[in-house]
Amino acid sequence: MENPLLSDQVLPSFSKIKVDHIEPAMCQVIAENEKMLKALIAEEYVILDWDNLITVLDNMEDRLTNIWSTISHLYSVKNSSELRIIYDRCQSMVTEYSTNLSQNKPLYDRIIALATRCEELNLTESQKKVIEDYQLDFRLAGVDLESKQKQQFKQIEKQLNQQSNRFSNNVLDATHAWSKHVTDAKQLRGIPELALETASTTAKQKGLDGHLLTLDFPCYNAVTTYADSEELRREIYTAFVTRASAESEYDDEWNNEAVINEILQLRKEKAAILGYENFAELSLAKKMAGSADKVLVFLNDLIAKGRPVAEKEFEELEEYAGSLGQSELQAWDVAYYSEKLRKKQYDVSSEEIREYFPITRVKQGLFSIVEQLYGVTVKSNGKYDTWHPSVKGYDIYRDDKLIARFFMDLYTRENKRSGAWMAECRSRRELDDGTIALPAAYLVCNFTEGTNKQPSLLTHIEVTTLFHEFGHTLHHLLTIESNLRVSGINGVAWDAVELPSQLMENWCWDKEAIQLISSHYETGQPLPEQMLEKMLAARNFQAGMKIVRQLEFGLFDFSLHVGLDQLEPGYVRETILQARQKTAVYPAPEFNRFENSFSHIFAGGYAAGYYSYFWAEVLSADVFSRFKKKAFLMPRQAENFWEKF
Repeated sequence: MENPLLSDQVLPSFSKIKVDHIEPAMCQVIAENEKMLKALIAEEYVILDWDNLITVLDNMEDRLTNIWSTISHLYSVKNSSELRIIYDRCQSMVTEYSTNLSQNKPLYDRIIALATRCEELNLTESQKKVIEDYQLDFRLAGVDLESKQKQQFKQIEKQLNQQSNRFSNNVLDATHAWSKHVTDAKQLRGIPELALETASTTAKQKGLDGHLLTLDFPCYNAVTTYADSEELRREIYTAFVTRASAESEYDDEWNNEAVINEILQLRKEKAAILGYENFAELSLAKKMAGSADKVLVFLNDLIAKGRPVAEKEFEELEEYAGSLGQSELQAWDVAYYSEKLRKKQYDVSSEEIREYFPITRVKQGLFSIVEQLYGVTVKSNGKYDTWHPSVKGYDIYRDDKLIARFFMDLYTRENKRSGAWMAECRSRRELDDGTIALPAAYLVCNFTEGTNKQPSLLTHIEVTTLFHEFGHTLHHLLTIESNLRVSGINGVAWDAVELPSQLMENWCWDKEAIQLISSHYETGQPLPEQMLEKMLAARNFQAGMKIVRQLEFGLFDFSLHVGLDQLEPGYVRETILQARQKTAVYPAPEFNRFENSFSHIFAGGYAAGYYSYFWAEVLSADVFSRFKKKAFLMPRQAENFWEKF
């Protein structure tokens, strides 16, 4: 029977892919690639050029990446115990293959030789960038190490991937293990109707009456922001911030403390074996910032400017809560009283605004904005095979020509990773026959799905999240590069990769754009002018508190990886407490173990790189200032940005 992962179809055939297909497909492609590699380095006397070296490597990389990205995507959105076992085995294979490739000295020598012929061969700037990146990747994989050290490096890489997977699975399992069955509606007073309907549906799916609360973020956020019961807010907050820790009610079953220490020890060893002072310096080898000192100065400067504002905001919140009889604000009270204060100051609530942002209207408006900015057309394509009935496929056209494809998976569900992200499905590249393989992407969020009574309605924060992730999607899909390693998001410095996403967020606050993405889900009426003005006025409500919260994460991450020579029991805990001492304007409870579920840095690509969100935000503010000088939907400015970036 044909293995769907090995077919040459434009997009994956998700309905045909079984777990049993994964390992055979990976084994076959890796074996074929290794055979091609042997042939490539055996041709000692071939005069090297782009086609007989880089194009061959691209062909090898593209086929493996297309299969592995499909498997990795399913691992994130359709996780299962069976898939985990196969995924772990295959990731070890991929790690070993990739490390062997990047430590191959004869291949490295050929890359170096080709680099000396760039001018002779009249290579483009893109091609030169590819060759430069290859050389750096080889060095960061230990190509110059002695044989024994190369083996040590391979083992470190293998173990790092295993521990990162374990961390991610522990967070997923801990999140989905907790629930609270509520049969007394009085306990749920204050929680919005949509959240209650979702909790009721969740209970029915489990054969229960009443409501079932979970730690999926839409439910957690609704309870902590609106539930009148302080006891309920405290209970769900406690469960959320102790996930995957010894402080949770599940003891050590999914405790990530040892996993974190193992990951950090391995990162310390990796940096040392490559000759870097610490892991932060190693991480910065492929980032814009350049040095750890620059990053720390950058973060501390933002803290110095942001904390006084945040302190003033929190004092105002304390005073307001006190006027309502709350003598002392706890961490689980902050969102609740903040929402009440915003309502008082601006006479607008997130739930009132939500009614004007049904997901269908938001998507239509988003596509319309992008069409006006970039001269493209987004069309739904119901023919694409998907991994879940709620997932939708789309095509992007420019001048009536198909240029890209993407999938949208917007709703939270069991066995799906939390958060929001964009991931590569296919990259744009020129094939051997001169045709162009079109790029494709996965856009994933975790919004609340609609019910029988209401469609999916987004808060304005969720609208901003969707725009953010679509910015990443556009970055990957609107590329005009045809060289694999600099196409789309490939080859972009990590601390610049958030620029297009944060740039897109600006249109969520533009009056003209808001009219395109909003209308009441029942009446179809536009967002009232008065409500719009209040929403815009409230844009910077508690902006200081939000900024220092993110700076806490960034400072913790970077300090953690700069100081790994101090790694010993208690180091991680001490580092996050020090970061909070510098940034936090209200104390986190002693039991808070946020670090144990900080997937960005322990199971994602943001280790010693969480500062990138702020770094790229500064860049995106500079870019957006060009739009503000003109009309916000100015195609000429967007075209200029698209061409340059």
